[in-house]
Amino acid sequence: MSAQPFPPLPAGAVILQVLPALNTGGVERGTLEMAAAIAKAGGVALVASAGGRLVAAVEAAGGHHITLPLTRKSPFAIWRNAALLAEIATSERVALIHARSRAPAWSAWLAGSRVASRFVTTYHGSYAENFPAKRAYNSVMARGERVIAISDFIAAQILDRYPIEPWRLRVIPRGVDPALFDPAALAGAEGLARQHQLAEAWGLPAGRPVILLPGRLSSWKGHAVAIAALARLPHPDPVLVFAGGDPRGRLARALRQEARRLGIEPRVIFAGDCADMPAAYALADVVINASTRPEAFGRTVIEAQAMARPVIAADHGGAIETIRPGETGWRVAPGDPAALADAIAASLALGPEARAAHGARARAAILERFTTAAMQTATLAVYAELLR
Repeated sequence: MSAQPFPPLPAGAVILQVLPALNTGGVERGTLEMAAAIAKAGGVALVASAGGRLVAAVEAAGGHHITLPLTRKSPFAIWRNAALLAEIATSERVALIHARSRAPAWSAWLAGSRVASRFVTTYHGSYAENFPAKRAYNSVMARGERVIAISDFIAAQILDRYPIEPWRLRVIPRGVDPALFDPAALAGAEGLARQHQLAEAWGLPAGRPVILLPGRLSSWKGHAVAIAALARLPHPDPVLVFAGGDPRGRLARALRQEARRLGIEPRVIFAGDCADMPAAYALADVVINASTRPEAFGRTVIEAQAMARPVIAADHGGAIETIRPGETGWRVAPGDPAALADAIAASLALGPEARAAHGARARAAILERFTTAAMQTATLAVYAELLR
């Protein structure tokens, strides 16, 4: 986490963040980052969830975790959790509740009708609205006294879908810690050892270019597009690494079968979840985000840019805001293996000087706008605005 000082909150202000669970993902990471910022700004950081592997990190960052069954989505569970949150808000003197997911947000909104806590939501995703009941369910994320959108793309979607006053909306992009995702930190002996350890764990062949697609295995994350693009690139270079998700799951098996059909199965590595993403990016010659649906933001894109890696993303959603084509990365037509292959080939053809200049521009762009500290500071300002 950044050591940057934060604007102060009212002394001892209790902020409660609610989300389903604390495992992996952008919602969970943002919750952890804000727990640290709240504590540093003089507030009391509470987090309510069903638990998960990031609970210890929240506690280490200065927060306090409260276990509630917030993964449950039935109407009864939502009403029951509303009562529990109202009790917590009263006993802990919660000044503000920040909801980050729909079922917990409904419970928090209902709890707010019983207590004096202010209510903030962060609209983290591009939620499907394929029938009226789903739109009504999603609408709670636009009911905050302040509604935080994680990108301009999501802000436009909110304004299009809901009768929300624009003054209630705040665009606060997700951020990356430039001290953690720093190529210089991976250039020394310790960093090189981390890379070597990861390369051995993945079974990377020596001297072969590495294409990295980080993120969970999901049908819309573009893994199939990446495999089809790889098949268009010269054999035996390069190799494609999928970092994230269950390498033994149904989708992984289907992707392996497709790679086998195309004759490239040995060049596709299913690495599973990675605990050292800075080292993963450092190993990559190019990082791709091939999502076939628009990403609400796309944190892996800015992580790769912070690591000064060439990055390619599908030309929709949040990537439009984080990649300047020809300067800090490439954007390609979504779902187009030929376009993706051409961009990969162009990135791998960069000479050392051009690659270094490209990486420097990408990192500078991230430091200018997309840091964790900037996200934390802007969110604290929203809290302070409501708590005055």
